[in-house]
Amino acid sequence: MVRDGVHLDNGDGPPERLLELDFSREDMPRLRVLVDQYAAWAGLAEPRRGDFVLAADAVATNAVEHGGGGGRLLLHRCAGSPRALECAISDSGPGFASSVIPELAPGLAGSHCGRGLWLTRLITDRLVITGGADGARGSVVAFAMWLPG
Repeated sequence: MVRDGVHLDNGDGPPERLLELDFSREDMPRLRVLVDQYAAWAGLAEPRRGDFVLAADAVATNAVEHGGGGGRLLLHRCAGSPRALECAISDSGPGFASSVIPELAPGLAGSHCGRGLWLTRLITDRLVITGGADGARGSVVAFAMWLPG
């Protein structure tokens, strides 16, 4: 998956773009349904598919709440070994680094923020956070889950 230099693909061929969606708060129910449908079509079975949708919802909600009121979601299926379903969500907010994700479950160490990112890191197979391209505002949160087979 590529956006502003973020690429999670394993290098075994070009990723297959499944979904590209600009979203705001009003689009969140539709975003969840579409991610679920495309994840099922790509071959991600339950319960992992539910975890993938949960991660997409958590990251997209962060984009809405902290990243300028909305964002852009890109969903890809990547060939190779292992095959992966990848999601990148970008926003136009002030940006942040992966250091905001608490090591312990939020609330246990006095931190009350970062719960969605903490959960995303926990339930996905890969998580990468980068800033906007060329010093631009915003962040890109990209995560992946391996597909069976």
